[in-house]
Amino acid sequence: MANKQQLRQRMLHLYRKETGIKEVDMKELAKFALAKGWKVPAPISPLERLAKEFAQAAREEIRHDKKTGKPYRANHAVEVKQGHFFWVDIDEAPRAPMVKSLIARREQMVGDGYQLTLDADHWNGIHSDEKPIIIPMDFTDDVEWRKNAPEDKKNKAS
Repeated sequence: MANKQQLRQRMLHLYRKETGIKEVDMKELAKFALAKGWKVPAPISPLERLAKEFAQAAREEIRHDKKTGKPYRANHAVEVKQGHFFWVDIDEAPRAPMVKSLIARREQMVGDGYQLTLDADHWNGIHSDEKPIIIPMDFTDDVEWRKNAPEDKKNKAS
């Protein structure tokens, strides 16, 4: 039996097949699915919504280093059990939760890089008559360039 993600993927495929549209607007797909009898998901509780809004606000809080003036994220998520996180303030957090948070973010980057490479390899394989798309995975220079780029006025405002 198909899981929810697989059912959603099947609906996406059906939408593309029936409409001929290749660049899909997900709101249009949702309208299509509703017209096909797809049930609207149950809304999240007000408490869950508020918690998500607080998490988003925590994620977006930026401070600036007093010595360098460079921006940094003030709050970091630390997974305590699968799907459950607590948040720490980087200026007050002990080493252990910061290591866990930073390693988790690095692992997300590695996962994204791995999948991006597989996607590019696939596209290059089925379009062998075109110039291959090469995505460099060494970010060392990119990070250094950004660290040394001129200050961005809009980022300085927070």
